[in-house]
Amino acid sequence: MDLDHGRCWNSKDSSWRAILLLAYQSLGVVYGDLSISPLYVYKNTFAEDIQHSDTNEEIFGVLSFVFWTLTLIPLFKYVFIVLRADDNGEGGTFALYSLICRHAKLSLLPSRQLSDEALSTYKLEHPPENKNCSKVKILLEKHKCLHTALLILVLLGTCMVIGDGLLTPAISVFSAVSGLELSMSNYHHEYAVIPITCFILVCLFALQHYGTHRVGLFFAPIVLTWLLCISTLGLYNIFKWNPQVYKALSPYYMFKFLRKTRISGWMSLGGILLCITGSEAMFADLGHFSYIAIQIAFTFLVYPALILAYMGQAAYLSKHHHSIYQISFYTSVPESVRWPMIIVAILASVVGSQAIITGTFSIINQSQSLGCFPRVKVIHTSDKIHGQIYIPEINWMLMILCIAVTIGFRDTKHMGNASGLAVMAVMLVTTCLTSLVIILCWHKPPILALCFLIFFGSIELLYFSASLTKFTEGAWLPILLALFLMTIMFVWHYATIKKYEFDLHNKVSLEWLLTLGPSLGIARVPGIGVVFTDLTSGIPANFSRFVTNLPAYHRILVFVCVKSVPVPHVPPAERYLVGRVGSAAHRSYRCIVRYGYRDVHQDVDSFEAELVAKLVDFIHYDWSQAQAANPRIENEGPRSNRSSSDFRLAVIGMVDLSGPPMYQIDERPEHLSVSAGLSSVGSITDETEMEPIIPAQKRVRFSIEDEPGAAGKGKEINCGLREELEDLFNAQQAGTAFILGHSNVQAKQGSNLLRRLAINFGYNFLSRNCRGPDVVLKVPPVSLLEVGMVYVV
Repeated sequence: MDLDHGRCWNSKDSSWRAILLLAYQSLGVVYGDLSISPLYVYKNTFAEDIQHSDTNEEIFGVLSFVFWTLTLIPLFKYVFIVLRADDNGEGGTFALYSLICRHAKLSLLPSRQLSDEALSTYKLEHPPENKNCSKVKILLEKHKCLHTALLILVLLGTCMVIGDGLLTPAISVFSAVSGLELSMSNYHHEYAVIPITCFILVCLFALQHYGTHRVGLFFAPIVLTWLLCISTLGLYNIFKWNPQVYKALSPYYMFKFLRKTRISGWMSLGGILLCITGSEAMFADLGHFSYIAIQIAFTFLVYPALILAYMGQAAYLSKHHHSIYQISFYTSVPESVRWPMIIVAILASVVGSQAIITGTFSIINQSQSLGCFPRVKVIHTSDKIHGQIYIPEINWMLMILCIAVTIGFRDTKHMGNASGLAVMAVMLVTTCLTSLVIILCWHKPPILALCFLIFFGSIELLYFSASLTKFTEGAWLPILLALFLMTIMFVWHYATIKKYEFDLHNKVSLEWLLTLGPSLGIARVPGIGVVFTDLTSGIPANFSRFVTNLPAYHRILVFVCVKSVPVPHVPPAERYLVGRVGSAAHRSYRCIVRYGYRDVHQDVDSFEAELVAKLVDFIHYDWSQAQAANPRIENEGPRSNRSSSDFRLAVIGMVDLSGPPMYQIDERPEHLSVSAGLSSVGSITDETEMEPIIPAQKRVRFSIEDEPGAAGKGKEINCGLREELEDLFNAQQAGTAFILGHSNVQAKQGSNLLRRLAINFGYNFLSRNCRGPDVVLKVPPVSLLEVGMVYVV
């Protein structure tokens, strides 16, 4: 891990002007949620557990807690420590998880390959491992139960982020609109705030399909205006009402607060913790900005503005003990500017809600790419701005649930209790994962990671315990939602792994495919047949069923595996692994398409065209390699005299064959485990499938390519090369058929009740009611061929 941070933004050529521009742009994306917390922190804190008295010990104690909480968690923990735990510039729960899985073999993802470790985004330069770090790594890798526990921890954090995406829009917009209570009678207020809030929420979610890039230009000015307004208002209240309020920043006032309020004061911490809602966005949105830009924006603008806002409210309340209204943000706003503040607050709450909704879409897309969430349709709303996605199903579900929460709770107290518990759960998960990163990735002494875990974990556990006491007052919602989502995600992930194991153990040998021919009544029809499979080697069982029922297959056959790699991004030049299945005369190929968990999947039109282009590049490459090895080869085809089990995959980049070097991988698909010999790093053993059986040798070597299709300067293109290319282009003109498996999963006889419920009812219900693989892979219906398969797992 590069502790000096930064990947692409922090180069030597970066100017301070560019950094400051990024810091300004981050206001609208990162800090919308965090900046609107002054709307409801004091109101929730004094909602029930404690009362504001003439001694001001309560309000000064709360201010002291707010100040030190903002200082320790967002500033020290996130800005100075957690932001450095980035995964190639990306942040968030899955970034930490993938980073840990790459440094220790803890991943439960199937279809692992050694070639994945050769990706430029997979490995970074690290200091040497120490002895204690190795012990921790060995312990974690040894016990499979720890792998599952780590996945459950990540899924818990993911579910709580989704819960926060449900609660934040409700509490933010409701708190902003509640300022109308000071300008209306109670009768009109009761019938105005809820409908207005619901109307704003409906408009917010209805505009999601346009993408934030269309209105994102106005996000940063709105948040900047809001921060300037609350800081100016804070200074005004400090100097007008109580200039001595700065003394409450001393931690002594926290002690006085707890000594006086005791249990009720501890329970009120559930309202105080709302001051750090949105802090996780600094880390989750790291990929859109740079470390130093987020650090500058928070340290020099957001943090001071929030502190002044909270101090100003405390100064006002210290001189207004018997206000006829409840304690709220708008009571400290002068009446002459109250309406403009309400308008700015509503706009800021919409911006904050937009950021968390986009973040929810992003984390669900990451969960889906790692096989932990049912298939949903992901729409990319911008071709230029990375990460701008829209998920229709999730959007409308969030809208319905947000409106239900607003109408059901009808006050910020219950919403705040629910939101606070979700926020603290996510922060606890981040603290635990960062502790592992400190040991496994940074190779620091375990005692340092333990100190980090104990210090920040104890603070967060204190707030989390206070939130749990409000279980019956709203905190039950994120817990119930997390249990529901975790059940769905775990069942889906479990069944996905079992399906992969079934495919793995029922795959057909390569010799079976090569023996198919006219002698067995099998015909080759014009066109390209693209067979989608989860396997990275071997022939999938659904293809054998297809040939059995329809004794014909296409002249050009391509087995395509679209897989996710535990890295945020796979460079386009390293995305395609292409190789032959059998000899050149068979016209069968294997293509493995690798995506990172934040990568944009292509639409089918560009995928089909690019697939053919990669096959063309591979054919040029393969013939040139064969002729370079044996110049006498002309029409026999590359490796036609080799064993059919000899299988190579070449990384076909988006470059000319005469350009930068590529590497090729010799694979043996009949084995479930392979080992590698890398001259630069020594011998490495890795699993490409689920279970190791027989070790076989795989070698990765780098080579500089000759000019495409040429055995040397002045020589003609090989006749066999020309014929193979002509066959490919003729097949493309005839059309492409996409062959997909349509699965029905059943639990084995004798399975326990829990497994039968999970597979027969849970997974099958989810698979029937979620998007099909053809929608996720964006296969056109007119070109789709589905093959029914029964999986007994």
